[in-house]
Amino acid sequence: MRVLIVDDIAENRYLLEAILKGNGYEVESEVNGVEAMERLKAGGYDLIISDILMPVMDGFQLCRKVKTDEALRHIPFIVYTATYTGPQDEAFAIKIGADRFIQKPCEPDIFIEVVQEVMAAAHHRDIGPLPESETEEEILKLYNERLVRKLEQKMLELEKEIQTKRETEEKLHRANAFLDSIVENIPNMIFLKDARELRFVRLNRAGEDLLGYARDDLIGKNDYDIFPKGQADFFTENDREVLRRKKILDISEELLLTRNKEERIVHTKKVPILDEEGEPEYLLGISEDITEIKRAEVERNKLADQLLQAQKLESIGTLAGGIAHDFNNILSSVIGFTEIALYDVEKGSDIEDSLREVYNAGKRAKDLVKQILTFARQADEEIRPVKAKPAVKEVLNFLRSSIPTTIEIKQNITSDASIMGNPTQLHQIIMNLCTNAAYAMEEEGGTLEVGLEDIVIDENHKGREQGLKPGRYIKLTVSDTGTGISPENIGSIFEPYFTTKGPGAGTGFGLALVHGIVESFGGKIEVASELGKGSAFSIYLPIIKTTEIYRTYEMEAVPTGSERILFVDDEPSISKMGRQILERLGYSVKTLTSSAEALELFRSRPNDFDLVITDMTMPNMSGDKLAVELMKIRPDIPVMLCTGFSKKISDDSIATIGIRAVAYKPIVKADLAKTVRKVLDDQQQEQTAYLL
Repeated sequence: MRVLIVDDIAENRYLLEAILKGNGYEVESEVNGVEAMERLKAGGYDLIISDILMPVMDGFQLCRKVKTDEALRHIPFIVYTATYTGPQDEAFAIKIGADRFIQKPCEPDIFIEVVQEVMAAAHHRDIGPLPESETEEEILKLYNERLVRKLEQKMLELEKEIQTKRETEEKLHRANAFLDSIVENIPNMIFLKDARELRFVRLNRAGEDLLGYARDDLIGKNDYDIFPKGQADFFTENDREVLRRKKILDISEELLLTRNKEERIVHTKKVPILDEEGEPEYLLGISEDITEIKRAEVERNKLADQLLQAQKLESIGTLAGGIAHDFNNILSSVIGFTEIALYDVEKGSDIEDSLREVYNAGKRAKDLVKQILTFARQADEEIRPVKAKPAVKEVLNFLRSSIPTTIEIKQNITSDASIMGNPTQLHQIIMNLCTNAAYAMEEEGGTLEVGLEDIVIDENHKGREQGLKPGRYIKLTVSDTGTGISPENIGSIFEPYFTTKGPGAGTGFGLALVHGIVESFGGKIEVASELGKGSAFSIYLPIIKTTEIYRTYEMEAVPTGSERILFVDDEPSISKMGRQILERLGYSVKTLTSSAEALELFRSRPNDFDLVITDMTMPNMSGDKLAVELMKIRPDIPVMLCTGFSKKISDDSIATIGIRAVAYKPIVKADLAKTVRKVLDDQQQEQTAYLL
């Protein structure tokens, strides 16, 4: 059904439209009778609902015109009005052709019932001609009488309104006071500016708290009297935009500088307040302080970045672990066969000397793999006496070939003392500091200076301020003539993931790692820097009396035996090496390169072996699973694992399985001999105790 609403009050039209549309009607509206008649001529309407009092043409006139028009008189007409002087109004409406008279306000469900009744009746009624007795003069007379009554009613209403004006003013005053109370207690800043000069005319309590100004100090001033010019320009530009477009402006983030020079971030909505002519008179602003929300968001983003960096490091660590596994297998062959050759070569010959160099190089490579595993966080680092001088020399030799020639390296190394630490971690300290220094001079060049000296810290030494105890220390100094560190950043350089380098240039973890290692060595680190002039890092590490002794390869007496050993490793070279070493120690050895074949052999001849030595990482069946299967066949068989790297190996896991020992590759002959002998001796003692 298509309905036309005629009412000059927008709120009345909106309410009727909502009620009718909610009940499935198609609704259109006009503001007076003249406009309604123009729309009705187009046809297609099933119902007219009209107010009475309207400009140009009121509801009675509209009803009369519709009901005297042959093309329109069939359309049902409902008068819906708040102007009611008595039953005669309804009678008059019906007399001029209205189908129903409804007095405002009317409950929506009752209103819809009336509409439905009128529509239903319209389908069954017979539209006949108007009674001839109802002449135009009679209608006009009745209409004039109605107007007089309405005028009298309006006069009475006006007199009543005048009489109650004082009460209305008092109510308005109370309402304004209530509104003021709401504005003052809203937690967001609310301000009002005049539209002409944009001067503050009002500010609530929250605004005073946020800005740090009392409202009396702010009223009458504009943004340029309060904020820095850049901020004032931004605020004023937005204000003018709001007033020019006469639309609300939502500014998600604005930076405010308070009276105490504190930066706050606010979310502001600016609303134009228009006068009766539709021109801007005031500008209303509502600002929410979102500083803490933005800080929390920054922290969340920072944590997300840290998680991403941690995931990257974990991936690199996994890769490093895989590399270490393969490299340890290679080193096992290099070191093992070199040891075998050293037993056979003529003593004092050039060949023996060369083999010893190969062996020592293999041992150094073994330490390098250990560094890889440390980086992968898969190996515990041993703390022992270590000299700092060789590590410094090694790093500087490496750097000279890897940094630009525009960077000059100077060294002043006078200390030959030892510290208690770890060679790998000491190497990391020096490498991180030197590479950072080189990065700071990468574009312009400069001088990298490294110093190593012995110092004594007493009660008057400035190192005491760092919390160092009195005593002898090595002082490692790394300085550069690069870009330097800004004062606002220098307090954060040792924080994990903090970096001023661009994307892909660093993780921000280097100095945090250095700081952690130095602290674990019982030392302290300090930094001095000036923008444009460079930086200097000084590290203090306690000196110990014992010095580290570097030994080259020496023949060592090792335990031997005659037991039967099954040696399993999928690398043929390692199987061959293991057999030769163990046979030279007196053992009877059977080697296999397949864990499946080893299990099948052991299943057929379980009593032919006194010990099984198996690699951990093998295709088809890993060493730990092979051990489980072997012990199902013969529970007392001792099993020993060899591995270059495995995440699955731990003290708890090998104890649960029943594995007697773990040897880490690359295996040195002396270590292998001692471990094998211990496992076999322990097995014999257990059997003896069982028999007793």
